[in-house]
Amino acid sequence: MALKLSLKPGEKFVVNGAVIANGDRRSSLVIQNKVSILREKDIMRQEDVNTPARRIYFPIMLCYLDPDSRAKYIEEFMTRMTEFMSVVEDPEAKARCIEISADVMNSNYYRALMTCKKLFDYEKKRLEYVP
Repeated sequence: MALKLSLKPGEKFVVNGAVIANGDRRSSLVIQNKVSILREKDIMRQEDVNTPARRIYFPIMLCYLDPDSRAKYIEEFMTRMTEFMSVVEDPEAKARCIEISADVMNSNYYRALMTCKKLFDYEKKRLEYVP
């Protein structure tokens, strides 16, 4: 099954570790085989890793983009997920954490990333909460 990407002018994306930028017009690409691909909006820079959920997302993203170094990223992921789950009490957030962990252990990194992004909303609400 092919993946069709519709790209905005200048939009960047990563394919198997190579950063590619679209030209000055809207365009579409059709990916015919399995590759590790992330759009610019899903790529996190190290300086943006500033919350617990983002500390979970980042090593998953690196597992997805850098398969040769997965072992060290998996270790970092497990440490960060353990820390996060030890303080979270919300059943829905815990269920998401379990889902993310299962996807990571089954090498479904892209799906784990998309589920992890849902934790950002939960975390934002909790960090902004003032009694």
